[in-house]
Amino acid sequence: MSQKVIIAGGGIGGMSAALALLQKGIDVEVYEQAAELKEVGAGIQISPNGSRALDVLGVYENVKSNSCNPERKEFRLWNTGKSWLMFDLGKDAVQQYGYPYLTVYRPDLLQALIEGVRAIKPDAIHLGRKARGYRQTEDSVMLELEDGASIQGDALIGADGVRSVIRHALWGASKPEFSGMVAWRGVIPMEKLPEHMRTMVGSTWIGPGGHAVNYPLHRGTIMNFVGTIERGDWQIESWSQKGSAQECHNDFAGWHDDVQTLIACSPELHKWALMQREPMAQWSSGRVTLLGDAAHATLPFLAQGAVQSIEDGVILARCFEKYADNVQACLSNYEHARRDRTTRMVRGAAANTHRFHSAELATDADAEAYLQREWSSNPIKDRYDWLYKYDVQTAEI
Repeated sequence: MSQKVIIAGGGIGGMSAALALLQKGIDVEVYEQAAELKEVGAGIQISPNGSRALDVLGVYENVKSNSCNPERKEFRLWNTGKSWLMFDLGKDAVQQYGYPYLTVYRPDLLQALIEGVRAIKPDAIHLGRKARGYRQTEDSVMLELEDGASIQGDALIGADGVRSVIRHALWGASKPEFSGMVAWRGVIPMEKLPEHMRTMVGSTWIGPGGHAVNYPLHRGTIMNFVGTIERGDWQIESWSQKGSAQECHNDFAGWHDDVQTLIACSPELHKWALMQREPMAQWSSGRVTLLGDAAHATLPFLAQGAVQSIEDGVILARCFEKYADNVQACLSNYEHARRDRTTRMVRGAAANTHRFHSAELATDADAEAYLQREWSSNPIKDRYDWLYKYDVQTAEI
């Protein structure tokens, strides 16, 4: 291990990068501000391109065994509950892309990555160590911590999320723009739901001015709920802010009884303002770069937030292997390899907002025509095929 890479941030992106680098024989130290490694108890969707990347990391089977492979994905109309098949997530996904579409409990995914890192280097992860900034020379970079310590390495990766300290130190303060939407989330023990809702199906409820999703997690023992509504009176971007069931019911007044049941059965409901950030034209400087949400945070309407950070980690490690004698060339080529794809992801997620919230979804008849135009097989293929066929092992670097 002739090179040493420092990673600020021990979430899904940071751990993916750490594991990918260690597998290439590159020394890694991860510094995480939290006192314990844990993820927010919520669900994420791992599309075939993400499953492929997890397989490269050697954790795919672990993640798959703890996750769900929904039988199908469907649209449901906000008030009547009428359903339309969205696209196949089972055999067709495997046939077309080689991997399934998984619905994953975030803590399960993080734990699989942590186990992979510690299997190679047991002491790679340092907890309770918050980044304050960095300084670099031509020959090295120093991560400066809040406790006064400085950690020297050959490269520094800022994987420290939407409020990235490293991004701020690189490029200064950035002010995200409020999207005009507030999201709610709940995680529901499956046994709390009525029998007809305990299904291995991913549902996307669509209506004028809002949408909601629910899908199974954790071997079918949990149902994930996320509801997004257009409103302008809440602009706090925090996953830990609790809200009341009554407030959530008010936001989804008039929506189908199944949506009301998801809200009522959630042991806790959290709400957060959805912020938009313009994709960065550059996120590397010298021996320092960014990864995941720190570089290209996205609205959650393309189901690629976690996946793009996993892909980042694998591509970064490939660049370290290819450009081993030149750290700056490594980081520059990593950024070049990922910039166009992640920018397209961010813009695609923003574009989907209108598709989920259109005024044409007010009635069954209008919704039928709208879904045929926007969500039939041809537009679906145009919007998703480029995402799912991406291969982190063969993508040009």
